[in-house]
Amino acid sequence: MSARPYEVKVAGHLDDHWSGWLGGFTIDRRPNGTSTLSGTADQARLHGVLAGLRDVGVELIALQAIEPVDSVEVAAPAPAAVGWPLRTRRLMLRAATCDDAEGTWAYRRLPDVNEWLTGTFDTYDDYVTQFTDPDRLAATVIVERHDATLIGDFMLRRQDAWAQSDVAARAAAQEVELGWVLDPAHAGHGYATEAVEELLRHSFEELCVHRVVASCFTANVTSWRLMERLGMRREAHTRRDAFHRSGQWLDSFGYALLADEWRRDRTDSGGLTSR
Repeated sequence: MSARPYEVKVAGHLDDHWSGWLGGFTIDRRPNGTSTLSGTADQARLHGVLAGLRDVGVELIALQAIEPVDSVEVAAPAPAAVGWPLRTRRLMLRAATCDDAEGTWAYRRLPDVNEWLTGTFDTYDDYVTQFTDPDRLAATVIVERHDATLIGDFMLRRQDAWAQSDVAARAAAQEVELGWVLDPAHAGHGYATEAVEELLRHSFEELCVHRVVASCFTANVTSWRLMERLGMRREAHTRRDAFHRSGQWLDSFGYALLADEWRRDRTDSGGLTSR
């Protein structure tokens, strides 16, 4: 398909330095707090721009093809980033779609899974509304075995690292937050470890971020042991900072891993860090 002029409207103000990352599109910052990217692209290049927006964690508001092509509003998250799906020895990790709501609801509604989750839902319709929220969907990674069995949904959210205002541009999109939910029917086989290790590799090798973080309740032993097994460092133990639906204030752990630590650990261990 031939190249066409497009305008892409996104939430927030993008600095001009992102233009090269986003296909060379011109960036126009609007007074209402949005930015408009303008440029000419064929479908492959356009998908690359949308993938770049997803990688930097920018919310897509609308995509418009300029005349003579009729305008089309797109009320959907950007397509999966370049490099997806990811494949490991036993698993495939791919971008979530609205169609994955049913498969994830099957295990997320289980009491022993929902024990540690932020949200609980009384009905499937309520869950679908939350699962298909564009921001939520854009950060969700579906984990499948090679036989296409859905075994979990993980989170990969790229975000800005904290920085002083005069150097904030250098910290933009330099941190990834990870999270994970595994169907208990598939626990005990090392799938979560294998999937998170691949998300760490993707974050540091392909997204080239500086730091990856994750957190959990201290009572969620399975989760924090997974982080330590993968070489993540416990940076915080917050006391009774989170109110649980059981009516109790619970402690939390915060873990992190830096890019240079990850590279060093892989060199020392010859691959997967085991601790």
